[in-house]
Amino acid sequence: MLPSQPLLHAAVLTLTILQALASDTFIAAVYEHAVILPDATYKPVSPDDALALMNKNMDVLEGAIKEAAQQGAHIIVTPEDGIYGWRFTRETIYPYLEDIPDPSVNWIPCTDPTRFAPAPVQERLSCIARNNSIYVVANIGDKKPCNSSDRHCPRDGRYQYNTNVVFDPEGKLVARYHKYNLFMSETQFNYPEEPEIITFETPFGKFGIFTCFDVLFHEPAVVLVSELQVDTVLFPTAWMNVLPFLTAVEFHSAWAMGMGVNFLAANTHRTSMSMTGSGIYAPDRARKYYYNMKTEDGHLLIAELDSHPRLSPASPPAVNWSSYASSVKRFSPDDHDFKGLIFHDRFTFTELAKHEGNLTVCQKDLCCHLSYEMAGKQEDEVYVLGAFDGLHVVEGQYYLQICTLLKCKSTDLDTCGQPVETAQTKFEMISLSGTFGTNYVFPEVLYSGVQLALGDFEVLNDGRFVSKTRPTTPVVTVTLFGRWYTKD
Repeated sequence: MLPSQPLLHAAVLTLTILQALASDTFIAAVYEHAVILPDATYKPVSPDDALALMNKNMDVLEGAIKEAAQQGAHIIVTPEDGIYGWRFTRETIYPYLEDIPDPSVNWIPCTDPTRFAPAPVQERLSCIARNNSIYVVANIGDKKPCNSSDRHCPRDGRYQYNTNVVFDPEGKLVARYHKYNLFMSETQFNYPEEPEIITFETPFGKFGIFTCFDVLFHEPAVVLVSELQVDTVLFPTAWMNVLPFLTAVEFHSAWAMGMGVNFLAANTHRTSMSMTGSGIYAPDRARKYYYNMKTEDGHLLIAELDSHPRLSPASPPAVNWSSYASSVKRFSPDDHDFKGLIFHDRFTFTELAKHEGNLTVCQKDLCCHLSYEMAGKQEDEVYVLGAFDGLHVVEGQYYLQICTLLKCKSTDLDTCGQPVETAQTKFEMISLSGTFGTNYVFPEVLYSGVQLALGDFEVLNDGRFVSKTRPTTPVVTVTLFGRWYTKD
């Protein structure tokens, strides 16, 4: 006699949980989605038309989730804006929103879809998770009514939130996060009155979640890791790459290393907006990553991670980021220093004029030290050492301390700091350090062609970022990206 469908599902789910419990590792997946966008309009579409567009995107996501589950993935992260896209005003996004309850209500939308207001998107996501016995992380929109007794209530009588949801392998809603640090173009959304610090437990560690621009701020990102000690961070994003420091794969891999956690970053894919770059990152290195500006296709990544990375032998040691740099004298005078802009920030630069040497460049309280040896400098390529110590004020306000070795766009020093993706010069050895006033420093390396340096560099506990072996690929930039949160 064959078991009934509920019994069969329960058996599969139990087996999945037992397998996860029996191992110190788990299988993670992220999907970079080429989002199907709505037509640009200043008038709201009907709820049926909005759902039809969202179902087209969920059809694609469901295919990726099924494939991930078949390959043994325990959890999959999908991108910010991955179900309805963008191009919205506050009014035109409203038909795409659903009322998402607090997960404490213990709700499985797949089996009880009418318990709350109509929620076809939550129902479908819940069923996809349940039918594939996998945690599903998705980004959708939440709406909450309010009235005049609430002095913050918008004039249209509702809050609208950019929202991440997580459904467990039973299809139960286990996490809901409202994005706090909205990007400047997200005028269709509100931010919650206080930042939400959202965690949930799984058989393979403690998870936290936030969205895109949040990663650059103390709350919720640093609080989740430093205070609540999560093992893995889930990160739906719609990241527009900005060279040389804020390309998705380099910054997200650096953040995982700097914070000592697993980081599952799922980006949207749209080359016309420089949107690409997803990855599965561990503290020691990127396990899998994807960056592709040549096609318009989505892409699934799957990799194994340690459930508790802080307990792993590969976990990087504690670092005193200013120890070495504060103990050495300046390597060079400042009579050849010059100024240049990187993403609107005014850096102090000095040129690497020789094939090898020791250099120092300082700005305010930050001095950056570099020891290097080139394998054969190309005469048509110029590299500089740069320092920035100040408040960044373009798309947000946050205080940075940055030490960087980077290739200039041309031999004209006025081009230093402009975006560069390719290089020909290789290095025999690199050691970069700085007198940082913050412990939150994220080490980045970008090779020619927007490639990561998988295992080629390491951070020493005295704050030096050094090449372990001779880098085999030409270098575009080597950077220590510091965030001094208390000075914001």
